[in-house]
Amino acid sequence: MTMEEIIEFVEALDGALAVGPGPGDGSPEISWGDTFFFYAPDGVMPQGTQPFATIVTKNQPGDESSRLDRPDTFRVNVAAGKEAFTTWTGHAPREPAAADDPGATDALIAHPVYGSAGWLAVVNPGPRTDTRLRELLSTAHHLARSRYERRRREM
Repeated sequence: MTMEEIIEFVEALDGALAVGPGPGDGSPEISWGDTFFFYAPDGVMPQGTQPFATIVTKNQPGDESSRLDRPDTFRVNVAAGKEAFTTWTGHAPREPAAADDPGATDALIAHPVYGSAGWLAVVNPGPRTDTRLRELLSTAHHLARSRYERRRREM
């Protein structure tokens, strides 16, 4: 899957918003080229809300293990939630598990930094992870929509 295919897939989900920071928009330079996915039915990036998925294109401070400095390498990160995380990894987010290779391509792994929060990741998704990644993105979108609707009811 290419980054463009992933963005197109997520943007087709009801109320999903893809934000791609770049020069001149006030975003930090380290985020340029990355994509952040939010549930935003009004089309406006929500303030104070974490994205439900991201695409990162470069190493971040403290998060170099995926080796995103390789040519044409990116990682998709998904806030899968505890249930999906456990289904795909075989253990709860905060439980210790065998170490995955965070730089392995087309492999679904616990996020190298945010795995304990229920995030999963795939470096350069391909045929082995395509279907699973689409399912996880749909699940994360559903969870984000549910949180949005719950907050609206509480207002």
